Amino acid sequence: MTDDKDVLRDVWFGRIPTCFTLYQDEITEREAEPYYLLLPRVSYLTLVTDKVKKHFQKVMRQEDISEIWFEYEGTPLKWHYPIGLLFDLLASSSALPWNITVHFKSFPEKDLLHCPSKDAIEAHFMSCVKEADALKHKSQVINEMQKKDHKQLWMGLQNDGEKKNQVMIHGIEPMLETPLQWLSEHLSYPDNFLHISIIPQPTD
Repeated sequence: MTDDKDVLRDVWFGRIPTCFTLYQDEITEREAEPYYLLLPRVSYLTLVTDKVKKHFQKVMRQEDISEIWFEYEGTPLKWHYPIGLLFDLLASSSALPWNITVHFKSFPEKDLLHCPSKDAIEAHFMSCVKEADALKHKSQVINEMQKKDHKQLWMGLQNDGEKKNQVMIHGIEPMLETPLQWLSEHLSYPDNFLHISIIPQPTD
């Protein structure tokens, strides 16, 4: 159906305008200019880490640079959650661009997992795909895919009333009567899971 294609296009090509700012206490050489990106909702923050790191390294001493991590209004951002899910959970009611703070020091060990390489991101993603396929299709889909298909899937991801709670999926507020099966088929993230954000609404 045309409507389904429109939904799929909106999901896969959804972008969040984002402003990355270096944490003030970590500026060592000169003032750091903010860095702006349009982040794909279906991707992961760690896939843009190299770009952000390259931009801010210009104003830092090499000895002050350790593992990069991100936070939004005091909350460390988990790299293994899709970008769209993080935004829906933490910032959907804020004005754009989404303001993310960049850190190179004081990695929050209790809140975040370390991400040693892009291989770790890919391994996590494929693990999620396999787990979701096992739950949804008894692993029939993933078992029919070859290793090159797995790689192609990963490469595609890299190349881009009165309610007390608000339900958000990919920044979309679906009608509550929408069948869960339809949501699962059309609004799942690339890891094949349907991530649903339940956001408390402020009360007057």
